[in-house]
Amino acid sequence: MGAVTESMCIRGRSWFNSSVRKRNRIPIALTIAGSDSGGGAGVQADLKTFATLDVHGTSVLTCITAQNPRRVAGIEPCSTKIIRAQMEAVFEELPPRAVKTGMLFSREIISEVARGLRHRRCPIVVDPVMIATSGARLLKPYAVKALMTELFPIATLVTPNIPEAEMLLGIPIREPEDLRAAARAWHERFGCAALIKGGHLRRTGEVFDAFFDGKTESVLSCRRVRGVKTHGTGCTYSAAIAAHLARGEKLSRAVELAKMFVTGAILHSRRVNRHDVLGFHISITEPGARRA
Repeated sequence: MGAVTESMCIRGRSWFNSSVRKRNRIPIALTIAGSDSGGGAGVQADLKTFATLDVHGTSVLTCITAQNPRRVAGIEPCSTKIIRAQMEAVFEELPPRAVKTGMLFSREIISEVARGLRHRRCPIVVDPVMIATSGARLLKPYAVKALMTELFPIATLVTPNIPEAEMLLGIPIREPEDLRAAARAWHERFGCAALIKGGHLRRTGEVFDAFFDGKTESVLSCRRVRGVKTHGTGCTYSAAIAAHLARGEKLSRAVELAKMFVTGAILHSRRVNRHDVLGFHISITEPGARRA
């Protein structure tokens, strides 16, 4: 039996116009983070988030990780030379309107990233990635001081989860009200806005996050999604904040929109083999989160 040959012509389609007269401009955002070979977190999650929110994503790889949703099998840090070259190449032709940082791993990488961002005129969202969902350490212990002294002072916003905030502030966070106190303590100590993420408070039926920038205080809440164990929610949250900042939103509003986005991504999670992955097909106005 002979092979069947099929062909398709798209010229007659109603949406096809071979004469492109005007192209829409979209903003640019930059992620400086590690690569997740499993595709659920890190640069991969950030770029999916940027694309979903109609922002052109650029990237600077800090580390290559061998990981999947269950474990981190290996970490290979990039040299400061190639990190510097990546940053310079991006800013040369694709200057971002917002930057987010994720896994930085070492003091040397933190210092290089801080040096490259110190005089850039764009908001910087720092996700102080320390421990992977699987429990693997993603920041060397000796690098914590560099994070606090070199990166936090130039950050617009830092987005620690409860274990990270407890470690960096030296205070316990046990109740939703503690989140507000931690956000205020963070701003007083480091001089930048804070979003303390409360997902680790498992005893509540809702998830609370506290935001404080020195003037505006808000507590964001959403119903806890049961029966879903996702990977990369912190990366997605901070990337969504950066994307909305790149789109011109004010910081407090960008945080609110990002909360709605990540909540929707969890609600619309999908199954990949034996694992839950975030759903990035939702609209930017997905409901689900609200102010408390």
